[in-house]
Amino acid sequence: MEFKISKELIKELELLIQENKEQDVLHLLQDMHFADIAEIMEELSEFDAHYVFNTLDSEKTAEILLELDEEVREKILRKLSAKEIAEELDELNTDDAADIIAELPREKKEQVISELEDVEHAKDIVDLLRYDEDSAGGLMAKELVKVNENWNVLTCVKEMRLQAENVTRVHSIYVVDDENRLKGRLSLKDLLTTSTKTPISDVYIPKVDYVKVDTKDVEVARIMQKYDLEAIPVVDELGRLVGRITIDDIIDVIKEEADKDYQLAAGISQDVEADDSILELTKARLPWLVLALLGGFIAVKVSGLYEGAMEEYGVLFFFTPLIAAMAGNVGVQSSAIIVQGLANDTLSGSVWQRLFKEVKLSLLNGLILALILLLGSHFLLGVEYIIGITVSIALISVIVIASLIGTFVPITLNKYGIDPALATGPFITTSNDIFGILIYFSIAKVILGF
Repeated sequence: MEFKISKELIKELELLIQENKEQDVLHLLQDMHFADIAEIMEELSEFDAHYVFNTLDSEKTAEILLELDEEVREKILRKLSAKEIAEELDELNTDDAADIIAELPREKKEQVISELEDVEHAKDIVDLLRYDEDSAGGLMAKELVKVNENWNVLTCVKEMRLQAENVTRVHSIYVVDDENRLKGRLSLKDLLTTSTKTPISDVYIPKVDYVKVDTKDVEVARIMQKYDLEAIPVVDELGRLVGRITIDDIIDVIKEEADKDYQLAAGISQDVEADDSILELTKARLPWLVLALLGGFIAVKVSGLYEGAMEEYGVLFFFTPLIAAMAGNVGVQSSAIIVQGLANDTLSGSVWQRLFKEVKLSLLNGLILALILLLGSHFLLGVEYIIGITVSIALISVIVIASLIGTFVPITLNKYGIDPALATGPFITTSNDIFGILIYFSIAKVILGF
C-alpha cells in the first residue's frame, strides 16, 4: 500500500523536533521507506529537514539523499562537512555517489573525494565522473559480478560470493577473458546444474546485449525497453567490461525524457518545474509565446489580404476559427504519432510511404468531417450550400496539408539531430494556423470568384 503524507503527521513531526525529542522522531520514522522520508523532508522547513537528516543513521540517510528534490538536497549538503558527505557516499553504489558528487562545487568535490575511506570506491567514482551524464558511462555503476572464462564452476562460485558482497542486487553474471573483454553471460541455472569441475567456457552464453560507454542514455533506454532487460553491461572502446546499468536508472531517464518532450510539446523551451522562480518560468515560456504572437500577426495579415471577400461574403469570417483550429489539431495529432514512433523506433517504411499513408488517412477524415460540416452549416446555421461546399472543400484541403506538415516536420527535425518533440508544440500549431487560413481563403476565392 502506497504511503500518503498527512497534515497530522507533519504537525506531529514538527512538534517533536521543536521539543527536541530525537528518540520519538526515530520511532516515528523507523519503519518508513527512505523515499517516503525524503517526501516528508521536502514538506518541512530547512531547519526541520536537517534535524531529521542528522537524527537518522547514515545507511538510511544515504538513500534519502538520492530521493530528495535537487534544491532540498543542495541545502542539506551545504550544511554537511566534506567528511560527513564522504561517509554518506561510502554507503552508496558508485553511480549514485558520482551523481551526488557531480552536484557539488568544484572545491568541495575534491575535498569529499579525498575523504572517502575506500580507495577503490573513490577510484571508481572518479572514473565515472569523467563521462557525460547523458551517456552510458555516466549512468553505469561499477558494482557487478563477473567471472573468467578460464575458471571452472567451483572457482566461479567462490569468486561470486566475494564479489556479491559489494553488489546490492545480482541481475546478471558476466563472463570475461584475461584482458577483461566481455565474452558473454552465465546462467545461474546452468551454474547450479553443472559439475563443479566443468570449465565456464563450456557453459556460458556467448550472446549478450551490451552498450558502449559513449552510447546516449535514450538509446540505452530504448535497447533495455526493447529486450526487457533488467540490467545491461557497458564496455569501453576495446570491448572491456567497465560497468553495468540497471533498470532503476533507466526509469529515471525515461521519465526525464518524457517530461522534456511534454514541456516542448507545451511550448516550454527549458527544463523547469512548478516550484521554479517566476524569472525561470518566464524565460522558459516566453520564447514560444512570442512565436505564437508573431504567427498571429501573420495570420491577421493573411486575413487582411481578403478584406474585400469579407464584405461580400461576411459569413466566411465566422468559419475562420474553425479552419484554424482544425489545422492546428490535425497537425498536432499527426506529429504526436510520428514523434512517438521516432522515440520508440517503431516507424517502418520510407518517408514517402509514411506521407502517402497520412494523405489517405487525412482524406478519409477530411471527407467525413466535411460532410458533417456541410450538413450542419446548412441545417443548423442556415448557410447557403455554395458557402458550405466552399468551406468543406477548404476543410479537406487544410486537413491534408496539416497532416503532411505534422508528419514531415518531426521526421526532418529528427534527421538533423533536433528533438522532434518540438514539432508537437506551438511551432506546428502556429504554422498550420497560417497555412490553414491562406488555403481557406484561396479556395474560397477560386470557387466564389471574389
